[in-house]
Order: sequence, then C-alpha cells, then structure tokens
Amino acid sequence: EPAPPAGAHAATGPWGASESPRRPGPGAGRAAPPLPPPPPPSAGHAFFRLPQPGLGPGLPKKDRTDANVRMAVTVEEAPWLGWIVAKALMRFAFMVANNLVAIPSYICYVIILQPLRVLDSKRFWYIEGLMYKWLLGMVASWGWYAGYTVMEWGEDIKAIAKDEAVMLVNHQATGDVCTLMMCLQDKGPVVAQMMWLMDHIFKYTNFGIVSLIHGDFFIRQGRAYRDQQLLVLKKHLEHNYRSRDRKWIVLFPEGGFLRKRRETSQAFAKKNNLPFLTHVTLPRFGATNIILKALVARQENGSPAGGDARGLECKSRGLQWIIDTTIAYPKAEPIDIQTWILGYRKPTVTHVHYRIFPIGDVPLETEDLTSWLYQRFIEKEDLLSHFYKTGAFPPPQGQKEAVCREMTLSNMWIFLIQSFAFLSGYLWYHIIQYFYHCLF
Repeated sequence: EPAPPAGAHAATGPWGASESPRRPGPGAGRAAPPLPPPPPPSAGHAFFRLPQPGLGPGLPKKDRTDANVRMAVTVEEAPWLGWIVAKALMRFAFMVANNLVAIPSYICYVIILQPLRVLDSKRFWYIEGLMYKWLLGMVASWGWYAGYTVMEWGEDIKAIAKDEAVMLVNHQATGDVCTLMMCLQDKGPVVAQMMWLMDHIFKYTNFGIVSLIHGDFFIRQGRAYRDQQLLVLKKHLEHNYRSRDRKWIVLFPEGGFLRKRRETSQAFAKKNNLPFLTHVTLPRFGATNIILKALVARQENGSPAGGDARGLECKSRGLQWIIDTTIAYPKAEPIDIQTWILGYRKPTVTHVHYRIFPIGDVPLETEDLTSWLYQRFIEKEDLLSHFYKTGAFPPPQGQKEAVCREMTLSNMWIFLIQSFAFLSGYLWYHIIQYFYHCLF
C-alpha cells in the first residue's frame, strides 16, 4: 500500500482529528515541519491500520463500505423474510387442514360405496378414480399457487390419454412426483386410471392410505429385497391392474434420487465400459421387464400388439405405448416436497419433455430391453445437457425449432374440489358425531 503524504500523521490520529488532545500553543498557526514517512513493511513486521470509531481494527475502507451495505440490506430484507416465514406457516396450516378433511372424507366415501363395488366393480373404481384425481389436484394446487408451474416439450401425450402406457421418468427429488401430479391433471382420465410405483417409504406418509386403496405399488429398494419385490410386483399387477381398469403406470427406473445413486451408477458404468452420466443414472430394468411381460398383449404369432399407429383408433388390448419423460429444473436445482408445501422458494418453471415409443418398437428380451433402456437414459443425459446450457430442450429430429406448451390449471376447478373436500369433511364429522351420540 502506498505511504501517506507528508504531514498526514500530524493531521489525523487515532481519534480521527488532532494528533494531540492538548490545546495549541503559540506557534499553532505555522505549518508543522514535515515528518518522515513511516517505514515500509518488512519481513517480520505486521502492517496494520489505526482503528476508527465503530469499525474493527485494520478493516479496509472498501470492506467497511461492504459491511455497512450488507447490514442495510439485511435490515431492509427483514420484513420480506418475515413475510416468507408467515406465508410458509399459513400454507402449512392450510395443508394440514386440507389433509384432515380430504383424506378421511375419501376413506369414508370408499367405505360407504363398498356395496357398489360388489354390484358394479367398474363403476366403483371409476368413482374412486375421480376422487383420487381430485386429491392429487389438491396437491398440485399447493405448488400452482406458489408459482411452481410446468412447461411441456416434445410430443403431445393427450393424444394417447385413453390408451395403456408406461411413463419412464428420471428421478431427482420428491418434487418430481408433485410435478407429475400437476402436469397430468389436464390429460383427460389419465390421473384417475393411473398406478404409481414408488418407494415403500411413501406408504407411511399421510397419502399412503389413499395410495393403498387406489392400488399403487410400494417397492422396497435394496439388493436383498430385489427378487422378492419383483415377484410381488408381478402378482400385484395381475390382481389390481386390469380389475381396477388402470391405464397408465408411472415408473422411476433409476431406483432412487440422482444425488444418492450417481456415484454408484458412475462406478458401475466405468466397470462395464458404459457411458459416464452426470444428469441421470443408469436405469434398473427389473420392474420395467416385469411390467412389459405382464401387460403387453401378444398376437397369435407372438409379436406384441399395439402396432405403430399413433392415432386414437388403435384399439388393441394391452400396453401400447412407452412415454419417455424427462424432468428438468432451472440450474439443475430440483424442488423437494418441503418446498412444494411451504412455498419459500421463488416461483419456478419446471420443464417436462415427452417422447412416445410404440410398444412394437420396444424389445421384450431381457438383454435387448436392458440395452434399450440404457439408450433412453443416455439420450436423457443429452437432453438435460442441452437444457442446462441453453435453457431449452433441443428440437425434434427434422425440425428447426422446439415448441413448448404452458401447462395450466383451472382456478375455478381447484376452488370447487377444495370446497367439496371441506364440505365433505364437515358432513362426515356431523354424521360420525350423530352415530357416536346414538351409541354412547
């Protein structure tokens, strides 16, 4: 640091004024003789600044300014932070109240409709599916009103909403499930006739009882449980998929969150001379293999039914489509379920990309299916790399520009299903209270 000009030490002292607190003497009006500049710092000598009032010793002027600015910003942001906390508490309180009325009401309706299940099973599961869709719509509304919206890319999956399909989705955080609950709400009967394959830990959440009634499958992860779980999955599909008129299955083939499986997947890829992936992990093929073998209808010659037609006129029984679904978050920062509920993160647009494959193009033999799945996730890696670099997914092959579609929810529809949930809760509370007083 350059030395101060001559005389500077005579004008400024530790108190920021006169060097000496004594009153000036007779020669005060004359200029003081220049003092020699202080010696430059040398090895073994620490150089420091004199302290000033209210500031730490030796704090540079620039750092003092930054410190003051940071303090001012913190004070100015206090009301905003307070509002974020208050809003999160209000959202959490509403979510708890919503669950306390909606889930018990769903269970009560299912119980009282059991005679219909015996008389007309198809109609019973149709009504149950509608209520299931409304519950998922309530979950979607929590993110919708927090500003967590969805932009859709690729092929339009509404065209195959009435056909049977499997969605293969990459998995980054718990918010992936909420994102799918939102973006599938406007796809006709899909949500009502959907079956989820999810980790067994979700069985013990507040929504677990609803998923059990609906017929979702909870799979236990781990090598020790793998073979047994695949057998249980096969039996579950045989007993619950067709009998409950299910059409779509949502599957996360990676078998866990990206952050938990990435290192293991990369080590496996290195050992087996497979591509090194960073935005996705190599998928596990066991559940996909079981689903295809159980649900793909076969023609007399043994080839899969479904054909290559994309129109709704395709009426072949059995699984007809594979929907390769890729979820991307801005800056690769996924949304978790806590953020979805509390809404403390700024409004975010999640991007979802779809590609549709006819089941006739999907190999059913184990080795070929494994290679086919690996190829899909290698392509997911390329899609996500392009998205994180450009902020958009690449255009489909043969097109110059990618087109995205904004997914929207109807505010009136959300208001109606929320009102129905609270009115149902009020109704069932009084019914149960009446019978309780009659019995006791």
